Amino acid sequence: MTRLSTLTLPVLLALLTLGCRATDDPPIVDMRGVNVGQYNVDLTECQAYADQVQAGRDVARGTVGGAVVGGAVGAAVGNSDTAQRAAGAGAVLGASRGARSAMTERERVLRNCLRGRGYRVLN
Repeated sequence: MTRLSTLTLPVLLALLTLGCRATDDPPIVDMRGVNVGQYNVDLTECQAYADQVQAGRDVARGTVGGAVVGGAVGAAVGNSDTAQRAAGAGAVLGASRGARSAMTERERVLRNCLRGRGYRVLN
């Protein structure tokens, strides 16, 4: 496996994972006394804010950081093949951490937006 494909595969997998919006499962909101039509409008607007989170940037940073750390560790304990494999493994771990970080941030933005509009978010 070439170095390029070793680093590209984790990024593509993470971006595919992020393709499923983290906000597809809306938060649990106490709907007592809530106008459902207005809630749906507010939810859509808050999801648009959540979509502004720079997910690709977090995935890329995680991938590069993981590859650098993995490569350094691999080089310290082995040869260039070990370093390359460790860099690939580090890139995968870094990409998944970056993707999770972006998804968590999106969820936080969505919940904060709904709370700011007066909804009781339960989760």
